[in-house]
Amino acid sequence: MTEHLPPARPTDASRSADAQALDWFAQFSQQPQAAFDDADFQAWLAVDPDHRAAFERWQADWRRLDTLPDTAVQQLRRQLAADKAADLLGQRAQPRPAPAVQPARPAWSAPLAWLRGCTAAVPRAALAAAVLLVAGGAGRMAWEHWQSRPLFVQDYATGRGQQLNVELPDGSRLRLDTATRVHVALYRQRREVRLPEGQAVFQVHGDADRPFDVLAGSVKVTVVGTQFAVRHTAGSPVQVAVQEGQVRVSAAGPSDAVLLTAGQQVQADGDGRLSAVGAVPPAGIAPWRDGRVSFDNVPLSQALAEFERYGPTRLAVRDPAVAAMRLSGTFDPRRLDNFRKALPKVLPVRLLDPQGGEGAQTLIVAAP
Repeated sequence: MTEHLPPARPTDASRSADAQALDWFAQFSQQPQAAFDDADFQAWLAVDPDHRAAFERWQADWRRLDTLPDTAVQQLRRQLAADKAADLLGQRAQPRPAPAVQPARPAWSAPLAWLRGCTAAVPRAALAAAVLLVAGGAGRMAWEHWQSRPLFVQDYATGRGQQLNVELPDGSRLRLDTATRVHVALYRQRREVRLPEGQAVFQVHGDADRPFDVLAGSVKVTVVGTQFAVRHTAGSPVQVAVQEGQVRVSAAGPSDAVLLTAGQQVQADGDGRLSAVGAVPPAGIAPWRDGRVSFDNVPLSQALAEFERYGPTRLAVRDPAVAAMRLSGTFDPRRLDNFRKALPKVLPVRLLDPQGGEGAQTLIVAAP
């Protein structure tokens, strides 16, 4: 029986082109033919005839993968992991004489024939890059290169007074509050969202093979499938509260990671120190979703800063004693007039109407 083998391995002179072609192929892996409509790709092809040949080799090898039986290549995955572990061990161990006879290893000239002998099933897409450069360390590099390429990357942001609902390709849902920015990157083996500013609620689609990480300041929240809220605003601790399921919260500081379940919350300061786990009622988790901001014994200055996230308040406090007054209550950030009316009723203050023109600030002072 005649084996259909992949093309001969590129020579040393053409490996640079082959490595560049791998990068292009990974970028257009879902629709390889779409690469030929890309202006940058066309420019790369025009530089050297070897570039087109290298890219076509990747296409040919990918098509060969589609012909493999479903009983594919768990053996290769184990071999790649074993090789990587052996490399790490070799860095720590003393050199030892090699055994007289080395076990045979599959050569580049026949990787697909060797793979047909494997008995465990593995998704072809996850293995493709490792097959394409299967000889020794090159196989591991291709595997790592393939895994490191995101499948989806997108930034989302809201302005003052805005909110945004986002559905990600993996089925997860994000709800962004006002003045919030997130960066989303979905990989083959993990999902990551960075929250540099603002607050958001995450409803994560369960996928045990692809953990979902949220990075906010010094805090990392890891989940598989759950619903939780994260807040990261200037001058305040990072806050994590769980509505459904459970999440693991770790920080850059000396604190140990904590596991939160539904109805629990934790905070982390700027140095990465985690607070004690506390209870939070369902209504206290991201109340902004219902058009509410809630304060529990916070300084008036902090409450005003929160209102400013939603829009200009035109309220000012110059007296430190007034700024330090403690405020509790629930308010609608879209109805600042109601907040103005409530202030003199809940705190010993009065409002001085502005004396300037349009845009002048109302001063909050202590009541006589």
